[in-house]
Amino acid sequence: MGYKIAVVGATGNVGREMLNILAERQFPVDEIVALASRKSQGTEVSFGDTTLKTKDLDTFDFTGWDIALFAVGSTATKQYAPKAAAAGCVVIDNSSLYRYDPEIPLIVPEVNPQDVHQYKNKNIIANPNCSTAQMVVALKPLHDRAKIKRVVVSTYQSVSGSGKDAIDELWNQTKGMYVPGQEVEPKVYTKQIAFNVIPHIDVFMDSGDTKEEWKMIAETKKIVDPAIKVTATCVRVPVFVGHSESINIEFEEFLDEDEARDILRESPGLMVIDKREDGGYVTPIECVGDFATFISRIRQDVTVENGLNLWCVSDNLRKGAALNAVQIAELLGREVLKKG
Repeated sequence: MGYKIAVVGATGNVGREMLNILAERQFPVDEIVALASRKSQGTEVSFGDTTLKTKDLDTFDFTGWDIALFAVGSTATKQYAPKAAAAGCVVIDNSSLYRYDPEIPLIVPEVNPQDVHQYKNKNIIANPNCSTAQMVVALKPLHDRAKIKRVVVSTYQSVSGSGKDAIDELWNQTKGMYVPGQEVEPKVYTKQIAFNVIPHIDVFMDSGDTKEEWKMIAETKKIVDPAIKVTATCVRVPVFVGHSESINIEFEEFLDEDEARDILRESPGLMVIDKREDGGYVTPIECVGDFATFISRIRQDVTVENGLNLWCVSDNLRKGAALNAVQIAELLGREVLKKG
């Protein structure tokens, strides 16, 4: 006996990826529906070997459906997620709307699976920000061993994190660099993204941090440990898919780099590729389409008493969004609903 699954926002990048991953991981589905806005009604999307036609989200009745994976913005989520939850359908939401609600669990299954039972508070589970998700998978096993005091992270985030229009903007600006008269002015971003990097993701806050940087701080505390101090600098780079992070960690006690490497190798969701030679590390283009979060460049930081550096790369449309949501659904099925 399987589940009745709704994918909300099925025509977007993350929604399509959710459908792909549900099929790839052979999630026990009895029935599945693809939902989108009225203007996208009838659009065809793939679920394994099956083609689905999207239905209108506005008129859909969630009664009798088990799980809804939401891949729409906060505005639409605010309107439709409570309706789905009230109808008895558990919502797994990819937007930022519910992440900081103390009554709603924010889940990365490799890190805090025990929190999934809190879904009963509002029948909603939040999916973390893409940059946070991959980082905390790496932090948690190290924190369990040596207790993390402070994290300094710099991100190198792909344009797919901003949606299809951003992907098109990078592509068109890149082509325009080689064709006189076809230069493309920035619309999605504040400055040219092709052959450039932009130290600005989301809106600026009074503190000087951007909202993306604040998200990494707040979400790491909620998911891993509120005592961890985090400072972040988030940068958009001209990469289509795959987020990279340079992470500096300060521990309460000494952790040798070799032991850290062994711990990470044995931890769920991680793949360590760390050879001290040319090409002995993973770059974003190599992680596209993969389930794993990749760790490279593990080394001591001798500038602090108990410091470690590492390089972390993951497919942001997968672990940073769709994969994590599906893993939450799998966890919910195993631990709570127990139908599959």
